[in-house]
Amino acid sequence: MNLLFGIIPTPSPLTPQSRVYDLKTRLDWGEPALTIVDVRDRQEFNFCHIMGAVSLPTQGLVGHALINFELNRDLYLYSDADEDTVAAAEQLRQVGFQNVSELQGGLPAWKAMGYQIESGKAIV
Repeated sequence: MNLLFGIIPTPSPLTPQSRVYDLKTRLDWGEPALTIVDVRDRQEFNFCHIMGAVSLPTQGLVGHALINFELNRDLYLYSDADEDTVAAAEQLRQVGFQNVSELQGGLPAWKAMGYQIESGKAIV
């Protein structure tokens, strides 16, 4: 934040692929109109996930997404492997979701940056 000139930077717009830094910047900015979606299985999610993420495993992803989100909702998808994230994002795009971003590096990249995760009931 540049306090000298009173300018509050705005985050970059959603792109088909995002770096973890892009998502963290948007979260820090306080923009609520986004959802972070963990596409790993529920067991992996319960063990550890990005703070504030929702669990929508790849199997059943489309059906649950269509019920829970508008087609123009900003969705950031992640997994442990980029290939899984890309496949899940493509499923959502094929049914009409317009603002889907693949979080490059997924949970490992998020953790490597030291950003907050939830592990069980603990916040790390």
